[in-house]
Amino acid sequence: MTPMEITGSLSAIGYGLAVIGAGIGVAMIFAALINSTARQPEAHSTMFSNAIMGFAVVEALAIFGLVLAFIK
Repeated sequence: MTPMEITGSLSAIGYGLAVIGAGIGVAMIFAALINSTARQPEAHSTMFSNAIMGFAVVEALAIFGLVLAFIK
């Protein structure tokens, strides 16, 4: 009886986890933006620019995960 051979790399699993983390991060950022806009509508423009900066950082980390998935 021969053992089952598993071939391939785990980079796809790692990238999948990175994307899940990025999705949760983006959801938390915009949920906080909606909540804070509902509480203080006059400060929406300031909070929106901060939310976009946070979104850019989270998405940059997701793209970095994609790059690391292709490097073997």
